[in-house]
Amino acid sequence: MTEPSDSAHVIPGRVVPGMVRHRTAARLAAVQALYQIEIAGASVEQVLRDCLHHGISTHALVDDPDIGNEVAIDLVKPDTDLLSALVRGVSGRQADIDSLIIESLAPGWRPERLEAVVRSILRAGIWELQERAETPPRVIISEYVDVARAFYDGPETGLVNAVLDRLARSLRPEELHRR
Repeated sequence: MTEPSDSAHVIPGRVVPGMVRHRTAARLAAVQALYQIEIAGASVEQVLRDCLHHGISTHALVDDPDIGNEVAIDLVKPDTDLLSALVRGVSGRQADIDSLIIESLAPGWRPERLEAVVRSILRAGIWELQERAETPPRVIISEYVDVARAFYDGPETGLVNAVLDRLARSLRPEELHRR
């Protein structure tokens, strides 16, 4: 089964299958790019250029328990528009986003105490909650909890869920109270 091309669009009231996966890949790639910008001190435009022109890895190695060995699997190409918007958006508003993180953490905690990957996940999630009104907050929270699971199997996923949920209830309360 093939996925629709990146030129496929959302049909009003329905999501075209496959496009969500491209957005998921964009979120993961954006977190990786934000991490690289922070840790390596790389410029936003250079990291984006590397991501968009040289591509994110197209394969990943995963353990296959049936054969007891690693196998290469194909990765979905990220939605480049979302990837670019996330990286540029977070980078342009990082101080404001970090202040929201501070408000959501326990007293005395600062974003600098969090691991860099967790900071990148929270920053991207918060930017999306603020700027992507077309994406339901529950979807954003779920997506970034899944991104956290790609890196962690401990309490970090709960922290990401709690912070994004708290902020979603503050930033977009009318959407979270609907059933």
